[in-house]
Amino acid sequence: MANPDRGLSGKQVWQRLIAGNMRFVQGLFQGRNMLDLRRTLTQGQQPEAAVLCCSDSRVPAEIIFDQSLGDLFVVRTAGLVLEPTSIGSLEYAVAHLHVPLLVIKGHESCGAVTAAVAHPETDEGHIGAIVQRIAPAAAQARLTGKSGPALVEEATERHLILICSQRVAQASRLCNRRLKPAAT
Repeated sequence: MANPDRGLSGKQVWQRLIAGNMRFVQGLFQGRNMLDLRRTLTQGQQPEAAVLCCSDSRVPAEIIFDQSLGDLFVVRTAGLVLEPTSIGSLEYAVAHLHVPLLVIKGHESCGAVTAAVAHPETDEGHIGAIVQRIAPAAAQARLTGKSGPALVEEATERHLILICSQRVAQASRLCNRRLKPAAT
């Protein structure tokens, strides 16, 4: 589905984000007139993609994809732990802002994943709740025999896979409730 306001498909938006990430890696950022852009954005938002990413201050989506104000609808949570409010935010981006692309972006050296690998049983208040949500992926990663940074990276990959598979299953159930089987 293309964004009706910008006319870009999800694939086209993804290609733009990849190109932006290449600029970021090379240190070649696009210059933008923020004053004019801010004025335009007071009229409303038309982001090209929704991005679920970590709260880690080292990996802001707008910067690593070399995007500007209004280009991305970003939901940030520690360790990509999803709760109803963050899921609702992503649903809003899809249903009301008509973004054609949802990106779920993990990263290297994630502190939340590192904590889940090192201390999966922590009960440190709300931090413990985050760690407990990542702990199943950390447990799966430990079975590979990896250690150190390689174990954290494996746990990150497995956490991303779990997030995606759980969300796809939930979306499928939602669709099944809304669609009635055809009469035979």
